[in-house]
Amino acid sequence: MPSIGYARVSTAAQDTAAQVAALEAAGCSQTFCEQISSGTPDGQRAQLQAALAALQPGDELVVAKLDRLGRSQVEVINRLNDLQQAGVHVRTLDGLINTQALGKMAPLVVGLLTGLAEVERSLIRERTLESIAYRRSIGADIGGRRRSYSQEQAELVRDLAGQGRSRRAIGKATGLSQGTVDRILKTAALVEVA
Repeated sequence: MPSIGYARVSTAAQDTAAQVAALEAAGCSQTFCEQISSGTPDGQRAQLQAALAALQPGDELVVAKLDRLGRSQVEVINRLNDLQQAGVHVRTLDGLINTQALGKMAPLVVGLLTGLAEVERSLIRERTLESIAYRRSIGADIGGRRRSYSQEQAELVRDLAGQGRSRRAIGKATGLSQGTVDRILKTAALVEVA
């Protein structure tokens, strides 16, 4: 039974080398890798599509973790179901899934595991949003990208907008991009409403 690996990382700061080495050690004769966000639609994941196209009935797809196979619980379950219907087995290097060993229990176990993973992601997001809201309420720095403009430039943008100048004219006068001008004006509008 040939084993085909698929490795994915989300950012350019990450590297697929560790996943590839682990997949090769797990017996993968061929590995497809890509650096692409987990939120990217399947149609734009060229290497995932290539790995799926290379699989034949009786083959095994090996991934580091289940989340490599889809963006959500539903996507992962559907992909596992499609692969099982095609006679392809799935194994994760973290030991959670081996559809060949699970037999008829595979769909139930896969559903439970991906459901738990989705709940955990939801809890992490909820905790992150609560932390940001709290830090904002006490006036603390919440991180993120640093402003690309000074307080003086922001005041000038608001003054010029108050004079009825167009966003393009404001951008030329201040040396700021139209997107930055828009952000400054949007922030000013939110402050005025609150």
